[in-house]
Amino acid sequence: MKQEFTLTIYSENRVGLLSQITTVFTRRHINIESLTTSESAIKGIHKFTIVVFSTREDIEKLVRQIEKRIDVLKAYVFAQDEIVHQEVALYKVPTEALLNGNDVEYLVRKYSARILEMTPEYTVIEKTGHKAETQELFDKLDPYGVTQFTRSGRVAVNKLKQEPLTDFLRKLEEDTRK
Repeated sequence: MKQEFTLTIYSENRVGLLSQITTVFTRRHINIESLTTSESAIKGIHKFTIVVFSTREDIEKLVRQIEKRIDVLKAYVFAQDEIVHQEVALYKVPTEALLNGNDVEYLVRKYSARILEMTPEYTVIEKTGHKAETQELFDKLDPYGVTQFTRSGRVAVNKLKQEPLTDFLRKLEEDTRK
């Protein structure tokens, strides 16, 4: 049965690695729903956070293929209940929509959003939350003339005591000393 999984892939920051990783997804006919890359908590190591819908079996095979890449240190798969995650959404609406009544201001407060920038022409609103929450706010703001909308990829941390890569690197270092 297909379900949503979040993959975290740790690597060195090498040119072309993202292309190599996405090729593995393409070959296995698995679509990437969301992709975010950033530095990790470990100096010199980058983290890819990728959201997919797949079966557990197919995603485990995919992870094994990704780990065969030279620049990939380790990859992990997490189900929904094993992570804490958020996305950021930005909505650009005409400032006139805020000035002509309290409806937009009410939505900003109700959805715990915030105003990032306000000019005479437009206002940029930010909402942090899960995809369903940011989409719901979009649906509510759309009648007021949303001119631009964008949502980030997922950022996530696992619910384990520490980053599993830390244990992996320690073990690798111990094995090297032997």
